[in-house]
Amino acid sequence: MQLHQIRRGGPKTKNKEKKRVGRGGKRGTYSGKGMKGQKSRAGAKMRPEMRDIIKKLPKLRGYRFNAFREKPEAVNLGVLEKNFDDNAKINPQTLLEKKIIATKKGKTPLVKILSSGNITKKLSVSECQISASAKEKIEKAGGSVKSETRNPKSETNSNKENSKH
Repeated sequence: MQLHQIRRGGPKTKNKEKKRVGRGGKRGTYSGKGMKGQKSRAGAKMRPEMRDIIKKLPKLRGYRFNAFREKPEAVNLGVLEKNFDDNAKINPQTLLEKKIIATKKGKTPLVKILSSGNITKKLSVSECQISASAKEKIEKAGGSVKSETRNPKSETNSNKENSKH
């Protein structure tokens, strides 16, 4: 006896062929595939459901993304020159009253003053973010600038600290 002549023993494994489903014969009329329908036909290939779900998802990042940080409303110096008198105090509340800016979700929005336009009036600006060139122009005209007191990051951090205690 040689190595290539050795066969597995046992009555079950002797002379047993694999069953071939779907070709008629010993499995009955439907060959184990049930009755009718796409899945019982020859060459039935179903597209995976998960593929359709994945295809519906957007390809690029940032889809429907809302920024967490509140963006300030931009107000130019030219607009302030046109709408305010000499020695006027400017803050988000006065800008709302003059309808230069609008409320956001029932709250007074952050305001940033930009340097576009010229200014000749003395204005005192407070509670607003301000660009460096706009600050320079206001101070040159004889006005004053107080730095912004409302910082959304510090507000949220202080609120979190207060809620912990």
